[in-house]
Amino acid sequence: MSETENEITETPETPEPETVEEPVADETAAEVPEPAADEPAETEAESTESPEEPEPVPAEAEAPAAPVKKQRPRKHVPRPLRKQRPKPQRERPAQRRPIVRLPKPDTVRGQRQERRGIVVSSAMDKTIVVKVDMIKIHPRYKKVIRRSKKFHAHDEQNKANVGDVVRIVETRPLSKTKNWRLAEVVEVAK
Repeated sequence: MSETENEITETPETPEPETVEEPVADETAAEVPEPAADEPAETEAESTESPEEPEPVPAEAEAPAAPVKKQRPRKHVPRPLRKQRPKPQRERPAQRRPIVRLPKPDTVRGQRQERRGIVVSSAMDKTIVVKVDMIKIHPRYKKVIRRSKKFHAHDEQNKANVGDVVRIVETRPLSKTKNWRLAEVVEVAK
C-alpha cells in the first residue's frame, strides 16, 4: 500500500464528524473573534467545558471550616417574616353593660365682653350704631393713644337715641355686621 492509503485506513483516536471544509483563512476569521481589550482571551480548554457542569468539589471542602458570620438585620422586613408578639387575651364579661346616657351638666357661660359708648346713629330699625372710645398707653413710647371704633348693636325696643351713653354686650351673630346687643341705657342725652 501506498502512503496515502495508510493515512485513510488509520482511524483517528477521537472521532470527528464530517464537515464541509472551507478555506482556512475564512474559517479562522468566522469562528474566532478578536478578544476585546477588556475581556480576557478564551483558551481552547475553557471553550470546550460546558458552563452547566460544575467542577467536582473534594469532600473536605464541603464541610464548613469556619462559623458563619451573623447577618445584620435588614431595615425593612416583610410583615410575614417579622417577629410576632402575642397580644394578651382579656377576659370577656358574661353580659354586656348597657349604654347609659348621662344628662348634660349645667355649664357656666363664659364672661361676655362689654363695651360702653355713645350712640351715633339710631336711624335703622332695631339697630343702633355705638361709638366706643378706647384709651391705651403705647407699649414702647408710653404715650396715651386714643382710638375709636363703631359697633352695630341690636336694640329690640328702639329705646336708645343719638347721644345716649349705653352699655352693649357681645352676643351671637345677628346679621353680617351685628353681633352686639343693647344691655342698658346708662345716661340719656340732654
